[in-house]
Amino acid sequence: MINESEQQVRRSGLSRATHSLFAKFVIMLLVFLAVPALLYQEFRQADLDRQNIVLTAVREQGRLMAESLRPMLESADPSILLDLPEEIERIATKGNGIKVLFRPAGEEGVQGVFFVASEPRLSADELRKERETLVAQGVFDNLTASCLIERPMAIRHLRPSGIEELLTSMTAIRTDAGCWAVIATQSAEVFLGSSIGQPYWKTLEVQIAAAIYLGMALILTILVFTVWRDLMRFRDLARGIREGSVDKSSFMMSNKVPELEPVAHEFDRMTHTLRESSDSIRRAAEDNAHAFKTPLAIIRQALEPLNKTVENENKRGRRALQVVEEALDRLENLVSTARHLEHTSAELLNPPRENIDLSALLLRMLEAYNVSFSQQGVILQSSIDHEISVLAGEDMLETILENIIDNALEVSPRGTTVTVDLINGKKTAELAVRDRGPGVPESELERIFERYVSYRPKKGHQDCAGDMDQVVTASSSNHMGIGLWIVRRNVEAIGGYVRAENRQDGGLSIIVSLPQKGE
Repeated sequence: MINESEQQVRRSGLSRATHSLFAKFVIMLLVFLAVPALLYQEFRQADLDRQNIVLTAVREQGRLMAESLRPMLESADPSILLDLPEEIERIATKGNGIKVLFRPAGEEGVQGVFFVASEPRLSADELRKERETLVAQGVFDNLTASCLIERPMAIRHLRPSGIEELLTSMTAIRTDAGCWAVIATQSAEVFLGSSIGQPYWKTLEVQIAAAIYLGMALILTILVFTVWRDLMRFRDLARGIREGSVDKSSFMMSNKVPELEPVAHEFDRMTHTLRESSDSIRRAAEDNAHAFKTPLAIIRQALEPLNKTVENENKRGRRALQVVEEALDRLENLVSTARHLEHTSAELLNPPRENIDLSALLLRMLEAYNVSFSQQGVILQSSIDHEISVLAGEDMLETILENIIDNALEVSPRGTTVTVDLINGKKTAELAVRDRGPGVPESELERIFERYVSYRPKKGHQDCAGDMDQVVTASSSNHMGIGLWIVRRNVEAIGGYVRAENRQDGGLSIIVSLPQKGE
């Protein structure tokens, strides 16, 4: 059975497909292709029915003209054939024409077929050209198979004079001398503008309709493409604003479609609001921190003379001073934590994007950490690939590096090693910080990136490397548990991801993957 999550994924995919602009364009394209195909078949069938009506009438005329010539053609007196041109001229009506062919008995193939007479009349040279044209159109081939039957046809034929006519029927008359064929023709007025004798799509009405339809399709395609192009402009501008590669550009300036102006205007307002909110949060963080630190500093200064006046024998007084000092330490820690949180929120609203040499930044920071590592008796090892650049804010990167390295240093027992590696992964920069601390329970590896969650060795157990039981949460320690939470938020704001995993031989690895510049 399909579980609920898979069903949700399928529903989400279906919803995405039904709301997709590209999917709607494909459906529209299919409709544009299907509708004319269906209409073409219907109109073509109607045109065929109309053709049959017209051709039936003109073929009947052709049969009657052939029957009128039958007595003369079947006559045993050859001299009567001298009057054939005058006879077909008399029989032919306005708009109708006649061509008479003869194949002597015993002759086979088109070479044995002779062009005897025609109305309208043709000169000897025109008769030769006419015969060549009829041979090319296969009319003589039809004669070899039609001497005993009446054969309908619909062939467009161009006379030597350049006038177009329609060959509508060929009636065969068999005599002892051979096979006569009377071909009836119609002038262009009968089939002008129709599809008789040609494919239906070549008719003027179909070509005009196709031109109008293609014009509509082109206009609609241009409309869709224009909207899509402006949406892509919006996307590129939004990406540029996010990456910090554009400064004063606006959606209104990028927009070319008047109907999208309200959308562009709202996008500009939203961008301006986010920037203002980010700046406001930063200012509020600094103001609040300053407002709290001043009275805290006064309280701490006021405690100094009390520490000097309260004697050591006064245990209750000394204990009270100790409690106040611890509360001050925790309060200052809270103020600092709140400031970090507000700065992090501000940077997530409008994260700075600069081309930062991560390799150089990490080398400088590790050099500054040498003293701290030496004081705690922890060995620092590093392997840094050079010239790795990322698009981010330097403060954000420093916060990421500081929190990860500080976390590794705090949990590392004396004499152990912390390794820091930065590897060029072509498209990504891979940072790994590995320690020999107690690690984290497998079930809690994701929780350490949550706010107010912290795992630290209990006091007096810093040397218990690998002892997974010697950990406490933020709720029972002086640690606020926001360091790795800030790391994840900053990393994701840059477009990367971070994960934690326990080392097989003890310790924890924090692995950060950041997109390099241009990726």
